[in-house]
Amino acid sequence: MLVWLSDYLMQFNSAFAVLQYITVRGIFSVLTALGVSLLVGPILIRALNKNQIGQVVRDDGPQSHLSKAGTPTMGGVLILVGITASTLLWSDLTNHYVWVLLLVTLAFGAVGWVDDYRKVFRKNAVGLPARWKYFWQSLIGIAAALALYSSALGPAETHYILPFFKSIALDLGVFYIVISYFFIVGFSNAVNLTDGLDGLAILPSVLVGGALGAIAYLAGHVEFANYLQIPYIAGSGEVVIFAGGLLGAGLGFLWFNTYPAQIFMGDVGALALGAALGTMAIIARHELVLVIMGGVFVMETLSVILQVGSFKLTGKRIFKMAPIHHHFELMGWPEPRVIVRFWIITVMLVLFGLATLKLR
Repeated sequence: MLVWLSDYLMQFNSAFAVLQYITVRGIFSVLTALGVSLLVGPILIRALNKNQIGQVVRDDGPQSHLSKAGTPTMGGVLILVGITASTLLWSDLTNHYVWVLLLVTLAFGAVGWVDDYRKVFRKNAVGLPARWKYFWQSLIGIAAALALYSSALGPAETHYILPFFKSIALDLGVFYIVISYFFIVGFSNAVNLTDGLDGLAILPSVLVGGALGAIAYLAGHVEFANYLQIPYIAGSGEVVIFAGGLLGAGLGFLWFNTYPAQIFMGDVGALALGAALGTMAIIARHELVLVIMGGVFVMETLSVILQVGSFKLTGKRIFKMAPIHHHFELMGWPEPRVIVRFWIITVMLVLFGLATLKLR
């Protein structure tokens, strides 16, 4: 929005040209989202407490979690408000990538909101039935994949690139839609599975989202893309503004979500963040790099798949409890130790993912 205003004001004062730079707007996007989150956070927490909108804790989980019952949930609304405000304020609203990202995030957030609403007001830890949750996730994921595929201006926007290989770009054709769908829906659920401890999901989301924003910026810059030998994706640089909003809103939420949490993200935040990460990776054409950087999310998801598969096939469990962060809790690790160690793992994976840009 302010891009248009600065474009108009440049005729009166050339200093307003600074708002045409993506990097400057990206910084302001971070600060805006962070400020909104820190301002709205206490108001939201008081409102949730007043209306007794608290977390319903499963009685089959770690006993230490029973004390968390009643902690305000649906705090993902705070993240979505911060992201939306900063994106609308600082991004170029003529860019279709911005709208795809924002609409996907809000749509998945709406699905999560319904799930949280059922858990809180009906006191049912299951929430929205899995088949309906998956149906709506699939519908939104397919719509997003179709939108990106139909709006592609060249093969670079739909070819599949592999880390470490600078001359391999696979022409996916319509399979681009299938793969994009799986990344959006898959990472949405992966982040949701990870969101089980205070701050466990939000900081990895922030770190991975920030890194994907940097990759999208490089892919949207002709000289950087040529130097790194990655596909040039015209217009993808605007993803930086969305990524900045995610980073700022995520850090603002972490201010209240850090152990012991004053508020929980809920599905409204977790489903939205995961879908946003998947969509960002698709736009930047670095889906496999997302798998590397989001290794914690992948590990959490695989632990559930392995646990369920093993129990159905052999009647035995591989882990004490899945997702795997509960396994470490039941091994005797204090919750903060699990959280911080998973954060450290994410930092290392994000750095390795960024290194793949040069290791080709």
